This record gives sequence, C-alpha cells and structure tokens, in this order.
Amino acid sequence: MRRKSIISIVIAVAVVLLCAILFIAQRPILLAIGDFLVVEDELQPADLIHVLSSGDQRTDYAVELYQQGYGKQIFFTGGWCPDIDGIHAEIGGDRALAQGVPPEDIVIDGSSVSSTYSEAVRLQEFIANSQVPIRSVILVSDPYHMRRVARTFREALDEQVNLQMAPVPFESSPYRRLWWTDGGSRRMVMQEYLKIAYYFARYDLSLGPVQEWLAVLEQDR
Repeated sequence: MRRKSIISIVIAVAVVLLCAILFIAQRPILLAIGDFLVVEDELQPADLIHVLSSGDQRTDYAVELYQQGYGKQIFFTGGWCPDIDGIHAEIGGDRALAQGVPPEDIVIDGSSVSSTYSEAVRLQEFIANSQVPIRSVILVSDPYHMRRVARTFREALDEQVNLQMAPVPFESSPYRRLWWTDGGSRRMVMQEYLKIAYYFARYDLSLGPVQEWLAVLEQDR
C-alpha cells in the first residue's frame, strides 16, 4: 500500500513537472514556429522593388524603401480582386503616386495572378523585356509570406538576379509576431504551412493526388 502511494506521488510530481516544462517552453516554441516563416535580408540598394499584391501596408513600405534610396523603380503585380473592387497593381500604383513617387518610376502589371508563383512569373517576364538591365530586386510582402516568396522567386528566376527579402515591419503588418494571440495571425500561420506543403508537392514532388487535394490553397491572396 505504501509502495503504491509513493508511486502515485512520483507520477503526480512527474506530471506536474512535465506540465510546467511545457508551459515554460510554450512561448519560445510558438515563436520559433512563426519566426521560421519570416525571411529578412540586410538590404542593399537594388534596381527594382517588387510589391506582391494585397495590402496597403506593402505599398507603403515599398514607398518608404524607395524614398530611402533602396530602389530605382517600384513594380506592382496583382489583378482584379472583388474584396477591394479593383486591380491590386493599379491601386498600389495610385497609392505610391499619391505619396510622391514619380509616375516614371512606377511600373504596373495588372495581369491576373492566382498564386505567389504567378507573380514570380510576372517579374521574370518584366525583367526579360526590360530595356534597362535589372540585376537586383527587393521583394516586399508580409512577414509570414516571406519564406515561400524567397523559395518561389529564387526557383522561378534561377539566380538571374540578386533577390532581397523585405518583409513589412510587424508594427505595420496585420500579422502579429505573437501570432497565437491573434485570430487572424493564427489563420495566416496555419494556412501558410499548408501552402508551403502544397508548393513542395506541386513544384518539387509532382504528387498528383496531393496536388489535387491542396489545389484550393493556390488561391493564396
């Protein structure tokens, strides 16, 4: 009887210790899950700043970088979006113009895009057709999106240009670094990991059934 009591106490203490360890470790683990998605480079002046469609915060940050001398032009991509009742690229261009960016330094491609890969293709085509050589590009999107942006654009452009990742600062983005405390940010993190899995299956593994199951995620705006 006494032995059973000792075993019960040991088990109870072990459970309490395990719960305490998990509680203490919870924050750094959750931070690591979110921070893995964020890729940020130490920026150097580039030939072009490319704003991926969706969100005034992306345009505003790109304009800030342009005004600080980090880019010679700003390139906007993104087609029609019913949520904003307009074409992403045109709305971004108008917003940049209103903030003082000269019209000759604003480039708009309002072609329909369905994914991050589509926008990489738009950039690839723009670079190929540009009369002025483009050897370096700064890519602007929200923090949670940047790892997939980095992988997708580097594969699509095949090291033709130097790509730099410039996530919108957390204080300006709808995404929160403490993502588990905010409903919208939780959805962004969960969806982004699913999209990374989709991109891996879609472009790396050629897994037909997996591609079909995950196809809905390619509409990633």
